[in-house]
Amino acid sequence: MDRKTAIVTGAAGGLGRTICNRLLGDGLAVVGFDRDEAGLAEVAKGNDAFLPCPIDLTDTAAIAPTVDHVVARFGGVDALVNNAGTCFMSEFPNIPAEEFEAQMALNFTAAFHCCQAAVPHMLGREGVKKIVNISSNGAYNFDVFDPPHYRASKAALDNLTKDLARRYARDRISVNSIAPAMTETPLFNVVSEEVLEKAIAQMPHGHAMQPDQVAAWVGFLISPAGDVSSGNVIILNQGRDVR
Repeated sequence: MDRKTAIVTGAAGGLGRTICNRLLGDGLAVVGFDRDEAGLAEVAKGNDAFLPCPIDLTDTAAIAPTVDHVVARFGGVDALVNNAGTCFMSEFPNIPAEEFEAQMALNFTAAFHCCQAAVPHMLGREGVKKIVNISSNGAYNFDVFDPPHYRASKAALDNLTKDLARRYARDRISVNSIAPAMTETPLFNVVSEEVLEKAIAQMPHGHAMQPDQVAAWVGFLISPAGDVSSGNVIILNQGRDVR
């Protein structure tokens, strides 16, 4: 049986590695996009079904040729996980223009161009194809500490999710966002210990979520069980924001 092929961006990071391992365990061929070549090599160890593709996703001109390389290798794309992202912590109004541009470039613009490059290669593939965008509770929850340019980048990603879900529903391309709250990844390092402790204290379970919990939702959406879900922003926050 031929494997389905998934592209995961930010594959060398904490959450990205976990997502890759989940999809590999589910029997997919996984292609990892990241500029961290050493990190990609670590993910590839012992994983014959993993193809590392070093790329700087902020270089938008490099995205389409890299996706074309994946298609030449595997024949098409069945799933895309836009996981790459970061959070810069300058506060409004003291946000440098270059920081705003860098935030949007990785969190939204790169995902936009990955979708733009991948969707034509999904059309005509058998079954329901999947796009999963990793968003954030910060896109809508204004009680948490996230700065405005981070919020804006994730809100734009959720808007893209809904547009593509509507646009490609009859082409059997399912598009969803997953919006986790505090998840234990290296991004914890961008905030102070005081802010981090306060944020974790607000989580109903008393601790941050784990990357494997988010990865399990990615796996679910990419599995046949997720075929009927599209256009949704799935909130993962232990029930913190229920009113």
